[in-house]
Amino acid sequence: MVGADGEQIGIVSVDDALRRAQDLDLDLVEVAPQADPPVCRIMDYGKFKYERDIRQKEARKKQVRVEVKEIKFRPKIDPHDYATKKGHVIRFLKAGARVKVTIMFRGREMAHTDLGQKILNRLVADLEGMAVVEAAPKQDGRNMIMVIAPDKRSAASAG
Repeated sequence: MVGADGEQIGIVSVDDALRRAQDLDLDLVEVAPQADPPVCRIMDYGKFKYERDIRQKEARKKQVRVEVKEIKFRPKIDPHDYATKKGHVIRFLKAGARVKVTIMFRGREMAHTDLGQKILNRLVADLEGMAVVEAAPKQDGRNMIMVIAPDKRSAASAG
C-alpha cells in the first residue's frame, strides 16, 4: 500500500487500508491489480480523474491533425479550369493538407480512362518538388483517385 503523500506503508489488510483511507477522508484505489500482492494507494479519486482528464486534453491539443482536402477534375477539363484547380491544390499543399485528387468519368468517358491518367500525371509533373504521391492513381468505380501530400523536404528548405 502507498500512502496519500507517496510514502510506502507496506502490506496491510484490506480492512485496515480502507479504515486508513476513511480516516483521511480519501479513497482507496487499486493502482496495480496484476501485482502480487495488488498495489493500492490512498488518494482523492475525484481529483485524480480530473487531473488525468486535463493531461489527456493537453495531449490531444498537441496532436497534429492532417487534413485531407479533395479536388475533382473531369477528363475533358478546359486549360483555364485546370490552372485554377491546380492553384487550389497548391494552396492546400502550402497549408500542409493532403489532397485527394479525383477524376470523375461520366458515360462513355469510362472507355478513355487513359485521359484521366494523363491529367493526373500532368498534375504530378506540375507540382514536382512541392508534393509527393502518397497513393498512386487507382480506379474506383467511375472515379480515378490519387492522394498527394506536401513534400517535407521542400517545406524544410523554404522555411
